[in-house]
Amino acid sequence: MRLPTTCDTHKDKEIEVFCLECELAICMMCFIKSHKTHDCSDIEEVSMDCRKQVKRDTDKITELLKKIGWVLPRFEKAKNDLINRLAHIEGEINTAADKLIAAVERDRQKLLSEVESIKLKRVKQLETVKQEVEQHMAAMESVKQYSDILLSSGTACDVTRSANSLHSKAEELMMFDVISHVDSSLPSLNVKFTSSSLPCVVNLVGTFAEEGLYNSVLIRSDGLKPTL
Repeated sequence: MRLPTTCDTHKDKEIEVFCLECELAICMMCFIKSHKTHDCSDIEEVSMDCRKQVKRDTDKITELLKKIGWVLPRFEKAKNDLINRLAHIEGEINTAADKLIAAVERDRQKLLSEVESIKLKRVKQLETVKQEVEQHMAAMESVKQYSDILLSSGTACDVTRSANSLHSKAEELMMFDVISHVDSSLPSLNVKFTSSSLPCVVNLVGTFAEEGLYNSVLIRSDGLKPTL
């Protein structure tokens, strides 16, 4: 059996009344002194009404908790779906980028191969012309040296025997215009590289857009199943 609740103001008095205006649980002494003109009721009757209200609220909260319990697992599914979808998008982005990188790499190798081919061809031309000039200079140097020896130490007989052939050889060598031959034979350097002009560098791989947001989770308190 529960002991009666006593008044805080009048320690020896039992609480029997509830003042509806002040919303206070009071004893009869409090009622007589301060709440006599107020709307008051027996505390047991008021308690019964309060219990009914608390029960109604508890029932509603219980139903609401059930609805929340039904909704929570959807967050985990939504998270997993989102992670899987974005992982797929990442794969698509990497695939598109890899294709572009491969295409650029193929183009680079093709261009470098063309440059290497031109380099080998032009260098070979230079080496050929250089050898021709060196051979011509060697021939001229040989004629000059023989002529110097002939002039410095040759007898009259030696000079008369060799002069005509040396003259013919000298004329033959001097007819070859080395400078003009070099100018016409050296490969031109009119080669250049022009970079591709991309129409849009920002979105070269592609674009990514978030098309929509998840609907807000609605927890209803009217007894109806929430629509998500």
